Amino acid sequence: MSGRSSRSRRSGVPSRNISDDQIADLISKLQQLIPEIRNGRSSSRVSASKVLQETCNYIRSLQREVDDLSDRLSELLASTDPESAQAAIIRSLLM
Repeated sequence: MSGRSSRSRRSGVPSRNISDDQIADLISKLQQLIPEIRNGRSSSRVSASKVLQETCNYIRSLQREVDDLSDRLSELLASTDPESAQAAIIRSLLM
């Protein structure tokens, strides 16, 4: 029994029978999306663990950026006439 399927059974989550080739393909796709990896040394092989770690870091970074932009929009909205077209645009961006 593979480690993946035994972990799946222990956690109570049913196995989805994803193949190693499918996992490798998904890791490769993630690798292409993450700037830290994509812009790095393309000749060196990056482990799946590193790809997943950098993916998590990148998602956290994007979340911080969204939070910062939301805060900036909220501040801008607070200093704008609530009835203006600009305020309506800002409100729609915050939704």
